[in-house]
Amino acid sequence: MKSFLRPCLAAVLTLAAWPAARAEETPAVAVARVVRRDLSQRLTIQAEFRPYQEVELHAVVAGYLRQINVDFGDRVKAGDAIAILEVPELRDELAHAVAAKERAEAAHQDAHLDFTRLMGVNRSQPNLVSQQELDAAAAKDRTTTAEVAAAAADTARYKTLIGYTRITAPFDGVITERYADLGALVQTGASSLPVVRLSENQLLRLDFPVSVSYVEDIAVGDPVEIRLEESGRALAARITRFSRRVAMATRTMETEVEVPNPDLKLIPGMYATVVLNVHKRPQALAVPVEALTGTVNPTVYVVGNDGVIVERSVKLGIETPSSYEALAGLREGDLVMIGSRAAVHPGQKVQAEVVATSLSP
Repeated sequence: MKSFLRPCLAAVLTLAAWPAARAEETPAVAVARVVRRDLSQRLTIQAEFRPYQEVELHAVVAGYLRQINVDFGDRVKAGDAIAILEVPELRDELAHAVAAKERAEAAHQDAHLDFTRLMGVNRSQPNLVSQQELDAAAAKDRTTTAEVAAAAADTARYKTLIGYTRITAPFDGVITERYADLGALVQTGASSLPVVRLSENQLLRLDFPVSVSYVEDIAVGDPVEIRLEESGRALAARITRFSRRVAMATRTMETEVEVPNPDLKLIPGMYATVVLNVHKRPQALAVPVEALTGTVNPTVYVVGNDGVIVERSVKLGIETPSSYEALAGLREGDLVMIGSRAAVHPGQKVQAEVVATSLSP
């Protein structure tokens, strides 16, 4: 009797455990929803700050440095006197030109009066004055007029040269180099030594080369992130201009960002990393990278409305740190399994649990 009851009891216990076993056969899996997002790849490029403008100030006239008002590191405004040269011979030449102008004006006054008198006599008493005298007086009047103009131009020239003895700043900036000291003989010409170097550092240029692969993705006004290597700070800026030409030697296009620097904390020559978005895909179909297996022939596990896993091949576009662009094989709203596939297989019924990912709203 006991031997008969033992198999029956085992059958009853097996039937009682059957629902629990069935429940364990439907495992829960983590899934993410395929959504549309603006995707792009992040390109990092090394760059170097340089002044917005930079010029070495030379003397236009040769002379001795009588006064220098700046040293390197000083900030100056446009029009400020940087240095003053001593050129004594220019003062003498100006005095000589002024005297010559006065003589020319006096001579012209006499010639003009003579010509005016002769013309008056000729009008009141025709044929009293010969035509030869009238022509000579008219010629002298014109000659002395030209001599006055030449003397005035000579005087203006020397005044201009004397003005060049005062070297001024052409724009606001910082003196970044001083080349001459008091008493130095400052020469003119392209090979001469400059007096100072002036840099506009309140506004800097950040130039960086963009590979030919990405030039179509560059536009004026595009946002960029600037990472400062020394301090770890990050700045936001926008592309100001680009050359619109790919250099044949490097296969890159020069691109530039203007960076305001009112406190002069950024120094020309400092390095920075520029981060910009390229290969932009507006409202692309995005799938998390965790959902994909393989790169040559990638596939995903899609959990349908019936809870059954279906394996699909997908065609991928651009890759970002957290997602891929799905060009084919998926639809918006599909639930794709993320994580390990070791415990499940296609055709198996599972319980989908949506988890938060970088694509979640």
